[in-house]
Amino acid sequence: MIEQKLLLVDDQPANLVSLEAILEEEGRVLLKAESGQAALRIMLREDISLVLLDVQMPGMDGFEVAELMRQRKDTQTIPIIFVTAISKEKKYVFKGYQAGAVDYLFKPLDPLILKSKVNFFLELDRQRRDLLAKLKEAQAHRAAYEAEKARMQRERGDG
Repeated sequence: MIEQKLLLVDDQPANLVSLEAILEEEGRVLLKAESGQAALRIMLREDISLVLLDVQMPGMDGFEVAELMRQRKDTQTIPIIFVTAISKEKKYVFKGYQAGAVDYLFKPLDPLILKSKVNFFLELDRQRRDLLAKLKEAQAHRAAYEAEKARMQRERGDG
């Protein structure tokens, strides 16, 4: 089983503890960051499957973190679920999607909905990883085939 890493980002330690309690499961590594800067540092060194990102944080807010993630090749495809207690006004939700969110959840969180959405995106991540592994395997077979073909042509004097 592939371990999948979730990055939980919230400036309130109590919120991180709550998210961890809801999402802890076998095969998951829950990484926590209390600031946007800390989250970006973690993303540079870890292979993250999904980010749950608070919008309102001091310093760098969640929208800024998402925009910076979308600018980097190695983080631009990581799904982001915004988790927020701010207004449900459409302008904030729209800004979240513009910044690269795949979903937007409002606090207080419903644990069943959160789990369901996280499971969905982790399943997509598993499928993507499986496809990449199969692609690498097919490329290795192709390279071995081409090498053998070239060797046989040399032996016959064709090439």
